[in-house]
Amino acid sequence: MDLSEYDEDLGGEPGGEPGGWIGGEWVLRLAGSPEQVMRARRLVSATLGRDHPLHDDCVLLTSEIVTNAVVHSRSGRGGAFVLGISCSVRGVRVSVQDEGSSSAPCVCHASDEATGGRGLPLLEALAHRWGLVRRAGSNRVWFELELESAELSRPRLAGVR
Repeated sequence: MDLSEYDEDLGGEPGGEPGGWIGGEWVLRLAGSPEQVMRARRLVSATLGRDHPLHDDCVLLTSEIVTNAVVHSRSGRGGAFVLGISCSVRGVRVSVQDEGSSSAPCVCHASDEATGGRGLPLLEALAHRWGLVRRAGSNRVWFELELESAELSRPRLAGVR
């Protein structure tokens, strides 16, 4: 995996914490600005690889929870957020911890005309598990996507890759 484009972020954010592998999880602190949403998506994409069967859903859901952190929390008002990614043979877990908000995130269902409000309902629809931990005002939203058990136990035919 080539993460060279992220070298500047590994401790490079002003007042930021270093990033890297911590306990089997890739952890990176990013500024709470809108352009960091794209960077978070690219990091998840680079971590998984485009051929990973969970790639598209994982990148989409990452985009949603990072956008929520930037738009709805103090992270987006000059703060930062922490992105965590861990992969295993069973699936992927992504988390975003922001700097908090005055109220807890809401799983609201947007009207057809609304331009927002679909992030957490998308988590409900696509993630195998997801959750929200609100501690001391900060929000940590996480999701897990699992490979289907059939994909894990599918026998390989001799000579077939």
